[in-house]
Amino acid sequence: MGGHIVLAPDKFKGSLRAEEAARAMAQGVRRADPQATTVACPVADGGEGTLDAVLAAGFRRMDAYVSGPTGAGVRTAYARRGTRAVIELADVCGLQRLPSATPAPMTATTYGLGSVIGRALDDGCRDIVVTVGGSASTDGGAGMLVALGAEILDQQGNPIPPGGLGLARAARLDLSGLHPAIGESAFTLAADVDSPLCGPHGAAIVYGPQKGAHGDQVAALDRGLSRWADLVDRATGTDCRNQPGAGAAGGVGFAALSVLHARMRPGIEMILELIDLDRNLAGAKVVVTGEGSLDVQSLRGKAPVGVSRRAHRHGVPTFAIAGVSTLTGPQARAAGFAAVRTLNELEPDLQRCTTHAAGLLTRATEALIRESTARQGGKDE
Repeated sequence: MGGHIVLAPDKFKGSLRAEEAARAMAQGVRRADPQATTVACPVADGGEGTLDAVLAAGFRRMDAYVSGPTGAGVRTAYARRGTRAVIELADVCGLQRLPSATPAPMTATTYGLGSVIGRALDDGCRDIVVTVGGSASTDGGAGMLVALGAEILDQQGNPIPPGGLGLARAARLDLSGLHPAIGESAFTLAADVDSPLCGPHGAAIVYGPQKGAHGDQVAALDRGLSRWADLVDRATGTDCRNQPGAGAAGGVGFAALSVLHARMRPGIEMILELIDLDRNLAGAKVVVTGEGSLDVQSLRGKAPVGVSRRAHRHGVPTFAIAGVSTLTGPQARAAGFAAVRTLNELEPDLQRCTTHAAGLLTRATEALIRESTARQGGKDE
């Protein structure tokens, strides 16, 4: 085949980071076509792995030490290029940061997220992008605002406890102490959730159970979010609770829309823009993308489908490799994939698929490139 091949995988969860997957793919390309030039462009959809993808695209890592979702300190970072900062919520206070992976649906907080935003503002960043997949909390973004200088008090004038549980006691919101740079900064939330804050389609009822909330806890969280929305409405004069995306990340979307005047962008669209995938696609022969699992949900905003749609604009065919896939042929074609291969085809034992993912990914990539080269050769005859 020869030429320019873009390698744009997401992570293979539990096996390979996106950058490692791209390296394994590159080995496969070299085996199939030593003359080919590869361009590694690891991707993410706004959840875990987003920071790595942006750093791989040339952003600078800015380390930070802040509170995680339960208050324990975590070492994290944001990515910086010029005055733009990219912050991955999942790496700061997401599910992956829960101690011992123990859910804390009522008390998990976004305070650490606000701390990192404040650090970026202190460092001179004025274009702040927050990717909000993988949230552990349902605090309506209250913790984030407190870290940025807001005061949320109960009827006795005391600060409310952290997490969604504390929202039930919120009686007064004072935004006068917010970080002074907020007013001169632009905020973007990269999210694939368009749900409202409260109600049957809101943050607590739809996503609370995924974070460990059950029964009465879900109802209590929803009531707390409604009370919080009333409080923010009175303080800001705007009611954003029903705006699409207000329910993103347990209500971080609501706080960002109401107080930070953020705009919402689809997660994968924002990430592909940040890593400048279009520049790498220009003149490419083929794109190889992939992730751990491809299924019907992948058709709604997951990274490989986002990559294939971008590639289609450039007239570049897309091959996908997954650990496992339940996509039918028509679904794969609808997603824009010229071909789909799985590691599970090469190794039926799923445990071995996980532990030997790199080698299997190399083999799958090699096979795809050889097949493509053979087809191209047939056309040229």
